[in-house]
Amino acid sequence: MSFSLGIVGLPNVGKSTLFNALTRSKQANAANYPFCTIDPNIGVVEVPDDRLQKLAVVSQSQKIIPTVIEFVDIAGLVKGAAEGQGLGNKFLSHIREVDAIVQVVRAFSDTNVIHVNNRIDPAEDTAVINTELALADLQTVEKRLKAAKTSAKGAGAKEWQPAVDVFQKVFDQLQAGAPARELDLSDDEMRLVKELHLLTMKPMLYVVNVDETGNMKLETRVDDTAPHVYISANLEAELADLSLEEAKQYLKESGMEQTGLDKLISAGYQLLELITFLTSGEPETRAWTVKRGTKAPEAAGVIHTDFIKGFIKADVANWQDFVAVGGWAKLRESGKMRLEGKAYEVQDGDVCYFHIA
Repeated sequence: MSFSLGIVGLPNVGKSTLFNALTRSKQANAANYPFCTIDPNIGVVEVPDDRLQKLAVVSQSQKIIPTVIEFVDIAGLVKGAAEGQGLGNKFLSHIREVDAIVQVVRAFSDTNVIHVNNRIDPAEDTAVINTELALADLQTVEKRLKAAKTSAKGAGAKEWQPAVDVFQKVFDQLQAGAPARELDLSDDEMRLVKELHLLTMKPMLYVVNVDETGNMKLETRVDDTAPHVYISANLEAELADLSLEEAKQYLKESGMEQTGLDKLISAGYQLLELITFLTSGEPETRAWTVKRGTKAPEAAGVIHTDFIKGFIKADVANWQDFVAVGGWAKLRESGKMRLEGKAYEVQDGDVCYFHIA
């Protein structure tokens, strides 16, 4: 399992610069004028994980395979996008399948970079974007509500009434300007709403694009209901032009502990309640991403779906114990390895070996 983040924001807030830096590419146009991103850009990035190399040394693995994250960058949205203004609304369909939305907010001042509204106002910018996402969802819900009401007439009333009720609830929420994710829905209602792939139902985090000195960082918080990550897209672009070793040295000399990519991945994992478990042997050492609370059979199913049905048990060890003791054989001798059954919830940093029938 990998996860995907859709990047949205007004034009010229640094979305494409950030995308290029995170993916260490030049594929997104980052010119200084609105709507320079025409087609959506998709980049797949390996999730940095220092544990993999240490496990691979112990297991003498032939390959190391990290888990990945996918970024989808679309054209900048503007006020009126839901009614066809600008280009962004055309591409909202490309982020309806992502796991979460990253909204890039401009908090840097640079007279050489045009702001579409000719002022720096992060709170107002986010209000525009959130309104346009809600309006786009409103169109989707309105169509489905109308269809459900038609189907609920006559003999179909009993079958379709639950859909009518929940779609009406979501419609009213969006019309009031509030995101769908803030609704308290039952499991049955959530199953119906999930089919709509609503943008405002997705978890959201803000990336506040500050200047290289972190200017406006402390005072820039636009929404207390969503997490914030503070990144300088320009600084990340500079780091992306360096080798990985040079970038690490630059960070160390600058007193920074993490790159923007590290910050964003960490925030994304927390937002989506994801963890990483590991497998390690001579053929390969590999990272796997699952939801927190995933039981052992379902975790095995991420490796191969047939493993869920055939699951018998799992050998499990903490990765640090695996490295310290020296691999599976010595783990068994030391008593550091555990046998876990179907009810076990896999933990972050677990090294697992699944026994399958």
